[in-house]
Amino acid sequence: MLQHVYERAQRSRYLDDILVATDDERIAEATRQFGGRVRMTRDDHSTGTDRLAEIASSEPAALYVNIQGDEPLIDPEAIDAAILSLNGDESVSMGTLKKRIVDPTEIVDTNVVKVVTNLLGDAIYFSRCPIPYERGGRSALPLYAKHIGLYVYRRDFLLRYPDLISGPLEKAERLEQLRALENGYRIRVVETEYESLGVDTPEDLERVNRLFSVVADSVGIG
Repeated sequence: MLQHVYERAQRSRYLDDILVATDDERIAEATRQFGGRVRMTRDDHSTGTDRLAEIASSEPAALYVNIQGDEPLIDPEAIDAAILSLNGDESVSMGTLKKRIVDPTEIVDTNVVKVVTNLLGDAIYFSRCPIPYERGGRSALPLYAKHIGLYVYRRDFLLRYPDLISGPLEKAERLEQLRALENGYRIRVVETEYESLGVDTPEDLERVNRLFSVVADSVGIG
């Protein structure tokens, strides 16, 4: 699975280098076996952003992209869209993605993080609750967008992130991106059609394996 993520990330037009950051030697060894670049990190990081901040302290770059290792179908174009979200506005510290919700059950699913943005495209808030509240009681799905957990960071912000105060909203929602908002930083959010398919359960793995089988059959593999 990790190799699929790595190889799809390599298809991004704007990534100059890719490495796997982990505190697990098993993951590191698996990365070495398929020829990937890997760095071992401390084992006390509470979030993926904290882990990437450790990497940024010794790996200079203008931007850093945090791609989850459990999304073997990550879309290279979604990666590029997130990177381009930081173009032209140095006051934006982070970039990320959203997708319109088309399944009404996702609106009330607390495992689906919702995001609302202002007219500039900056995040106002992320929540596990249904936001915005639709006072009229009508169903207007275009109002609802789910957050796709892929992040782009400027280096100066990323290096400051571990020292930022973890506020009450981050602690309540358990969403690391809220630390940036609570400390006054801007997060640019761009819309994508990419449907995040993270592998968190055996059922998720089975679903992704079926999708790989469909792709392999369509191109005559096997």
